[in-house]
Order: sequence, then C-alpha cells, then structure tokens
Amino acid sequence: MRCWQPADAAALKEALDPSIDHLSPWLPWAREEPKPLAEKAQLLRTFRGMFDLDQDYIYGILERDESRVLGGTGLHTRLTDDSREIGYWLRHDAEGRGYMTETVSALTRVGFELNGLNRIEIRCHPDNHRSAAVPRRLGYRHVDTVEDKDGDPSLVFAIEADDYAGSPAAQLDLAAFDLLGERLL
Repeated sequence: MRCWQPADAAALKEALDPSIDHLSPWLPWAREEPKPLAEKAQLLRTFRGMFDLDQDYIYGILERDESRVLGGTGLHTRLTDDSREIGYWLRHDAEGRGYMTETVSALTRVGFELNGLNRIEIRCHPDNHRSAAVPRRLGYRHVDTVEDKDGDPSLVFAIEADDYAGSPAAQLDLAAFDLLGERLL
C-alpha cells in the first residue's frame, strides 16, 4: 500500500474497468466508470496533491512488486480532527485473499499509533456482506446505521483508541515507512 502516483493511471484503469459491475452496487463513484486514461491520471494527481498537503490520505493497494493494482483505500479526513474514516475497494479477482483485512489493519494501526486518533470509522451498505466482514474481523463495532448522502443505508463501524490495543487490528505484524524510507512502525 502506498500513495498513488500519476504514473499509476494505466494500472488503475486496468484494475477498475473489469471490476465496474462488481463495485457499482456499493460505490457511487464506480457507476461513473469507465473513464478515460487522462482523467485517471488527473485524479491521481489530485489524490497525490491532497496527500502531500495533509488534506486526505488515499492509497493504492498493489502487488508487492507493484506489477498490478489490487484496489484502493484511504484514511479519509471527512470526520473530525481526531477521527478518520477508512474506505476501500478491491478489484473483482483479488477478493478473498486477505488483502483488505491486512490493509484496514495497517491503516487502523497508522491512525492510532502514528496519528494519535481517538476514533476510526468504516461505512458500508448493509447488503455488502464481504465489506462488513472486514471491520468485524478486526474488532470494530457496529455503532449505527445511517442514511448516506445518496439516500442509501450505511452501516457505521467504529473502533476507539481505548479499544484498539486489545483488538485484532493491533496484532498484524507490519512495517510502515516514510517518504525517505525510514521505518515508522
């Protein structure tokens, strides 16, 4: 998992285009796909700019050798100063391999251990059982069901800083590195 680069546009398009039918029931932005490669490159420039300016943290999920995009995720700043929301998607042929559990666990750890957050939330449609299984597996609790901005129901899962240390999310053995390659975790 790393920050998107504009050069990732073709690999992102290759991951998204065959996954549109798989993603569009759950993610409103997927209903607007496919988009031209130039738009993908501009989107990734925007993501990178927001990341560099500490406005939002949107990552690509890639194979270890970075040969293929598996999905995307974010530690989004749409809540309060001391809380974040994790969002995620996987290409259709990458599900069921533990990628998202590892990704969400890593972002949870970064949120609490590096960013000093008090709360992290994950939201998903009630019928998206695979997506809802991820926060449950990592010790998040279902705390509410709300109407999202599109009028669809959304399950809200949350984990608080006080509950993090004893959660499965804290148990993943991982390493995180900064821009200079210095180990953070």
